[in-house]
Amino acid sequence: MSSALNLDQADIERLNDSDKGELRQFFANEEQKSKIQSQSHALTSLCWKKCMTSSTFRSGALDNGEKACLANCVERFMDVNMATVRQLAGMGGRH
Repeated sequence: MSSALNLDQADIERLNDSDKGELRQFFANEEQKSKIQSQSHALTSLCWKKCMTSSTFRSGALDNGEKACLANCVERFMDVNMATVRQLAGMGGRH
């Protein structure tokens, strides 16, 4: 496992099984948070490029067309994600 904590393998070996499990769960949770954050940044970038057509953002507020476009973009992204999760969950039982 590599991490910013610079845990040495010898340090990990000294942990009891419960602590090792807790550490594995911590790293899994952190990895999941990182994936969600990355996906959020990708969604923001994708929808911004799609919906913000003017080259400058002057008013400090979105106009109605931009608001609608961004809402629709996010909704479609979530729809696709949920459909993908359902599809993958359905495939999980077929192995």
